[in-house]
Amino acid sequence: MLRLSSKFIAPAVNVTRQSVRASASVPVIARRSYTTEQPIPTPGASAAVDPKISAIVDQIETLTLLQTSSLVSLLKTRLNIQDIAMPVAVPGAGAGAGAAAPVEEEKAAEKTEFNVKIEKVDAASKAKIIREVKNLAGLNLVEAKKFVESVPKVLKESLPKEDAIKLQKALEALGATVVLE
Repeated sequence: MLRLSSKFIAPAVNVTRQSVRASASVPVIARRSYTTEQPIPTPGASAAVDPKISAIVDQIETLTLLQTSSLVSLLKTRLNIQDIAMPVAVPGAGAGAGAAAPVEEEKAAEKTEFNVKIEKVDAASKAKIIREVKNLAGLNLVEAKKFVESVPKVLKESLPKEDAIKLQKALEALGATVVLE
């Protein structure tokens, strides 16, 4: 019968205790790996694909990005597919902003939205204009000063005509040259 001395048993016990301590403090995530000879099918893919469709897909794979773009535009025109405009969230816009979606034909007829651009600032009234820009644009004092010193620059974009005219008159009263674009 084979007898083991205590010097061979003790290190094994210590290693076991250490591994138990380590595994107790760190959670173990079991990962399972399954191997199959066939790849996992994509959701929605059918097992039998028409050879004609498969040939078209193979041809499309060989196209460059520009060729693919022209293919998409040609398919849209031939099949009469309309582009769908995704709604874009505008930060700080009120509830009425979503209802006033501009159409390109209406823009050509009459311009309803304007950009307020400060062209020039009078040196004597620079401090007043910096304060007004700070309040209008929601900037801190340093950013407002940099903005005013770097004119010509657009202060507000896509304002209704009435608001743009009010803003223009207020800034011109302080000594700035303002243009509506």
